[in-house]
Amino acid sequence: MSRGPPCVPRGTVAQAGDVPVLPPRAPPLDLPCYQARCQGSAELSLPNQRCRSVRGGLALALGLGTPHTSPDDPDGEEIEREKSNSLKLEFTDDANFKTKVNYSYAAVQIPTDIYKGSTVILNELNWTQALEDVFIENRKEDPSLLWQVFGSATGVTRYYPATPWRAPNKIDLYDVRRRPWYIQGASSPKDMVIIVDVSGSVSGLTLKLMKTSVYEMLDTLSDDDYVNVASFNEKAKPVSCFKHLVQANIRNKKVFKEDVQGMVAKGTTDYKAGFEYAFDQLQNSNITRANCNKMIMMFTDGGEDRVQDVFEKYNWPNKTVRVFTFSVGQHNYDVTPLQWMACANKGYYFEIPSIGAIRINTQEYLDVLGRPMVLAGNRAKQVQWTNVYQDALGLGLVVTGTLPVFNLTEDSSDRKNQLILGVMGIDVALNDIKKLTPRYNLGANGYVFAIDLNGYVLLHPNLQPQIINFREPVTLDFLDAELEDENKEEIRRSMIDGNDGQRFIKTLIKSLDEQYIDEVFRTYTWAPIKSTNYSLGLVLPPYSTYYIQANLSDQILQVKEYCKDLDLSDNNTEFLENFIALMEKVTPDSKQCDNFLLHNLILDTGITQQLVERVWKDQDLNTYSLLAVFAATDGGITRVFPNKAADDWEEEPEPFNASFYRRSLDNKGYIFKPPYRDAGYRGLDLENNTIGILVSTAVELSIGGKTLKPAVVGVKLDLEAWAEKFKVLASNRTDRDQLGARRCDPSSSCEMDCEANNKDLICVLIDDGGFLVLSNQEDHWYQVGKFFSEVDANLMSALYNNSFYARKESYDFQSVCAPEAQSNTGAAPRGVFVVSAPRDPRGAPAPRRDPLPHSCPSPCSQPTVADLLNLAWWTSAAAWSLFQQFLYGLTYSSWFQTEDVTADSMEARETSCIMKQTQYYFSTVNATYNAIIDCGNCSRLFHAQRLANTNLLFVVADKPLCSQCESVKLLQAEVRAPPRDPNQCELVDRPRYRKGPHICFDYNATEDTSDCGRGASFAPSLGVLLPLQLLLLYSSASRHPLPPAACL
Repeated sequence: MSRGPPCVPRGTVAQAGDVPVLPPRAPPLDLPCYQARCQGSAELSLPNQRCRSVRGGLALALGLGTPHTSPDDPDGEEIEREKSNSLKLEFTDDANFKTKVNYSYAAVQIPTDIYKGSTVILNELNWTQALEDVFIENRKEDPSLLWQVFGSATGVTRYYPATPWRAPNKIDLYDVRRRPWYIQGASSPKDMVIIVDVSGSVSGLTLKLMKTSVYEMLDTLSDDDYVNVASFNEKAKPVSCFKHLVQANIRNKKVFKEDVQGMVAKGTTDYKAGFEYAFDQLQNSNITRANCNKMIMMFTDGGEDRVQDVFEKYNWPNKTVRVFTFSVGQHNYDVTPLQWMACANKGYYFEIPSIGAIRINTQEYLDVLGRPMVLAGNRAKQVQWTNVYQDALGLGLVVTGTLPVFNLTEDSSDRKNQLILGVMGIDVALNDIKKLTPRYNLGANGYVFAIDLNGYVLLHPNLQPQIINFREPVTLDFLDAELEDENKEEIRRSMIDGNDGQRFIKTLIKSLDEQYIDEVFRTYTWAPIKSTNYSLGLVLPPYSTYYIQANLSDQILQVKEYCKDLDLSDNNTEFLENFIALMEKVTPDSKQCDNFLLHNLILDTGITQQLVERVWKDQDLNTYSLLAVFAATDGGITRVFPNKAADDWEEEPEPFNASFYRRSLDNKGYIFKPPYRDAGYRGLDLENNTIGILVSTAVELSIGGKTLKPAVVGVKLDLEAWAEKFKVLASNRTDRDQLGARRCDPSSSCEMDCEANNKDLICVLIDDGGFLVLSNQEDHWYQVGKFFSEVDANLMSALYNNSFYARKESYDFQSVCAPEAQSNTGAAPRGVFVVSAPRDPRGAPAPRRDPLPHSCPSPCSQPTVADLLNLAWWTSAAAWSLFQQFLYGLTYSSWFQTEDVTADSMEARETSCIMKQTQYYFSTVNATYNAIIDCGNCSRLFHAQRLANTNLLFVVADKPLCSQCESVKLLQAEVRAPPRDPNQCELVDRPRYRKGPHICFDYNATEDTSDCGRGASFAPSLGVLLPLQLLLLYSSASRHPLPPAACL
């Protein structure tokens, strides 16, 4: 496929001494269409080095790419010449880009697997040079612009401003054509069915090439696309549990990639079975799909059948489905039928002879899909906004506005060019969007969010991906960012449809520390964002609908991030000095400060100071066994008394980021919060380490009938002292010396004395998340803060089974996990068919239980002359395998070179993963409850009661008499989700509502489909090759006898 303005056919490599044909310096571009014509007769008498030093900076000049060595320059002399001609640029730190940049130049990145000295690349660098002036002018008009990028269909990336390329520590696999923004901008949505030939002729390396090709093909799909993958021989069947087209999101593609690995070659080839399956998939109208471009991608090693009858039945004459065929491996089959299939169905034929051809040939089909878009002209000149993804240059999470760039030149026959040149993109950082939305004005539990047509969030406080992987888009659904319910499903649907609305709902939310779940009331308000595919939402609790407007009459003592140009510091004294220094230059009413926030801060500072002076200083905290008293305000002040307690304060000093503060606002009464301890916590020496339990409650005001909660106040209890008090309080006696406590049973009405009977009774306070707060058992004190199932699994299970607690399971799709151990296998020469003997778990070869179906006598010997003359030996798999590999080894010099399938396997690293979260919360049961844990002779009586106006459950139970009735331990800690959990196979059968882009370009009557790929079959002279191959086969087998496992 040729494209313009480059005047040299794609794939042409300039030979030594050749002068590439380059168009003159291009005029400024009228984006998105470059309208300059190529002057094919123009020749520039420039040395090759000058051609590679075009203004704007090359990848090599800026350290932006991996050097390539020309086939004619094996010693790397070309690299040294380029270095001597490279531009030396100076870079300065820029806060907007979070890196060093140079605003005078644009920079270029060229993929590692592309030879940058080729004529095509040199032409590309030359004609895109004019973009530099356009980029600079754009920045002058709008200095707030971030990265301006042009991604070329040849793989070249030109971006502005220039910055050194952030290459990884290993092989750089960046290719702009596989970036989410390029894929979404270069073509309309796709419905794709991939069919893979797994007949018996596909074995060894060819099957491996096919699997890798499918991997790479899946990576060219975005969340706007739908896909299914099937294998076929005599019959076709899906490779995974997906029975129909599914959205090409990260999780579904991961399932495909795992299951493709299990494909096994056997049987005979039947193209008809594969194509009929694919057409049936594309004709299924009872499922959600892209409903735009439809295509079939077939990977095979070759065949003779053209299945014309299938195409006549399903696709002709309208040809609404494009067919792309891929000849995989090195073979001597006639490829004409494969090329005919593609050409007869508006597709393209590709060859993948080796691993190095996979990446380029599995993405070239986008050029064909772009034809209708180019021919649509002005109708296609529409800005498309992408999903959220990670910027490759370190800008963080971004969305990109894209425009396709077309080649509007005409060839010698005055036919309009129909190839896309690339995609223009301008990034918008999510952090910049967040700055435009209110934060502190909405209160601690209010927030703004935004979603796209897929229902994915681009703004949400829970959008916090833990891993930086620029190869994967960040796709967090709104219903995964929050706890899903029917109300939120309806809100999400309305936002995707572009409607506005408001709804007051009761819903469940997770606490900030993700340990608790609260049932709360929220008002959701939403509206579409003009000229985009996004919709904006606002969430407010009832108490944040109104706020207090401060009236300044106090002095400034402390400040947060309300003023610009304020030097932050972790040291409070230094921070205060910085603020005072700033206030000497500006007033609180200065434009550099947010007056509303700063005035509230000043008001809260004065109020809390009066609280200290008039109330707290007059109290003896030791009398009440208190470690501290505190107040946290909506204005941003957390004041802790006394000062020693402030030094030991472990909670977030910013109230909006403190879990206790936000939970207190959403719950009535007193909220107890023990220090969280995981299951592995072994405790501290209480004599030398004081443990505190936080108790907090919201200050509720009613002003003019409006409810406000401007602050949270509370105390910190001394655990050891209050554990002793708890024993007395739980005995229902004021006199600790009273005796006569008696045991109770379900039929009696008596007290359960937790102090006198502490050897027989367990008395505990458990909070609404199931965490231990207090106990009458001293050996429980170091376990305060643990999930109660870690303390007494039997009793916690009884509480859950008796509906005191409900459970909510959810998944965190943004987590990061250590890599799982993988086996390392050695490399073998390409083309050598190796069958490994099975091994037992200890690593030794496993005993051979059954002979192979066509085993040879033991010990196996190399083929003799008699074997060569024996027809049975020639029909064996071993003979044909050797013959095929040596035949192509002689023909293709690169056949015995070892290559790695992927650079990602070179080292272990953290990977994205799914974590399963389980939270417990109080159910609607609110009464006193007596029950028996029935376990024969090990049965236990327990009594449970909710404590009014708190988040506590009081439980009294017999100590376990024996351990014969152990219950399954309930898990609360976050764990890595098992494979296929959540079950994607079930989720795709009830897909979430979504919409694709509003416009589709999949057909144009003027499209020229004559360029559909060319192939050449290998036709050697059998009279010469056959005797030579026989000789080589015998001599090679004599030097390298086959292992027994390879004798078939």
